[in-house]
Amino acid sequence: MRDAARDEELDRAVLAAQAGDEESFRALFRDVQPRLLRYAKALVGDEAEDVTSEAWLQIARDLGSFTGDIDGFRGWCATIVRHRALDQIRRRSRRPVADVPADELVGIAAEGDTAALALDGLATEAAVALIAELPPDQAEAVLLRVVVGLDAKGAGRVLGKRPGAVRTAAYRGLRRLTERLSAPPAGQHPVPLPAPHGDGGEASGAEGVR
Repeated sequence: MRDAARDEELDRAVLAAQAGDEESFRALFRDVQPRLLRYAKALVGDEAEDVTSEAWLQIARDLGSFTGDIDGFRGWCATIVRHRALDQIRRRSRRPVADVPADELVGIAAEGDTAALALDGLATEAAVALIAELPPDQAEAVLLRVVVGLDAKGAGRVLGKRPGAVRTAAYRGLRRLTERLSAPPAGQHPVPLPAPHGDGGEASGAEGVR
């Protein structure tokens, strides 16, 4: 659930960090890094720490050029992480055959980590691991909406897609996960899945998707 008061505080932190306030920058890091780390883990697995570290170097360097509120900042950071992850995937694809093929990377289940476990609103490690096993377009849509906390428009900017296409991909991904979790093994309870942040009506987003 969106915490409006918290986001208003972070809106101010964005401006203060751009003015050079270190504590405000740390507040932004504490909010955004767990989301980015989980997103990167689903894309590049164990190299997520390296990817997000490289991303934060760019974020710190280019922060003065950013314009927007905390939602925009999260999306901007996610875009940087995605570019770094794709760079890492391309580097990995040029390595000897011992490496995992790039088109399989998005299917790697995310491992647990202390920072990510602290992320408010996230269901369970099992749910996020299952998200990473979805088809790539659905996995990224669900990760950006559920984990990073972007609305369909913000996620669309990260992915270079129309909001309707992102809504549809997220809806289909969550529906597929629900189907998988509807009949859990004996003695286990279904894993609850969080709803996407922001706008609703996922089923209405079929525009632009066949």
